[in-house]
Amino acid sequence: MPVSLGGQAPASFDLKSVHLPLLALLLKSGDLDLLRREFGQRYGDQPDFFDHDPLLIDLQGLGDEALPDLLQLSELLRAHRLRPVAVNVAGEAQRAAAQAAGLPLADAPLLTRQGKAAEPATPAAAPVAPPPPPVPAPGALVIDKPLRSGQQVYARGGDLVVMAMVNPGAEVIADGHIHVYAPLRGKAMAGARGNAQARIFALAMAPELISIAGVYRTSEVPLPESLLGKPAQVRLHSNAEGDRLVIDALPT
Repeated sequence: MPVSLGGQAPASFDLKSVHLPLLALLLKSGDLDLLRREFGQRYGDQPDFFDHDPLLIDLQGLGDEALPDLLQLSELLRAHRLRPVAVNVAGEAQRAAAQAAGLPLADAPLLTRQGKAAEPATPAAAPVAPPPPPVPAPGALVIDKPLRSGQQVYARGGDLVVMAMVNPGAEVIADGHIHVYAPLRGKAMAGARGNAQARIFALAMAPELISIAGVYRTSEVPLPESLLGKPAQVRLHSNAEGDRLVIDALPT
């Protein structure tokens, strides 16, 4: 029979359900050598990019035959200052692997990129005239001096505004938008933590590399003459075929 237990709330603690913002690693390959190499290429020269951030490992994009060793994967992630706290699984083999590695199960639905729009953007073949660059948020990081080769600036958690030239060999990184009110000739990486709605704006677009939410393009694929050195913006276009960068001229 049911028993009703009366009582008093503890004076020293409360237990509540919370929803915490986490980074999510959506694995597309279980090849640890490839993962180690690409993590090194992407973050090897940025040892402080992560700050022991809690991370969800999402295995739902992998088949059981491609399942990585989660203990070795966790060591790789910790070496880059990421802290695995849970695993999102699809199937009993992945569930067993997570439990064997001592990682809690998230059992969440398949994740998507942060901020991805429900409807696809306008295709690049028929771009629409974009609005002027938006006014940066009050918390934006503002840099008013030229950035020389070898210099790197990272706006963690917000936008980055650069009022002077970004020279070749310099890097500007932001979790939000990047605004360069001068020539952009170095590397620019917006939406560094997965914000697919982030954009890059420059008054003279001539970058060595541009990236939004991990999708990148290098100067090995040259910009068309109509955009090279001109006012332009970069945005991420997503559809069923995948993600690609779209570069639009800004109205002058």
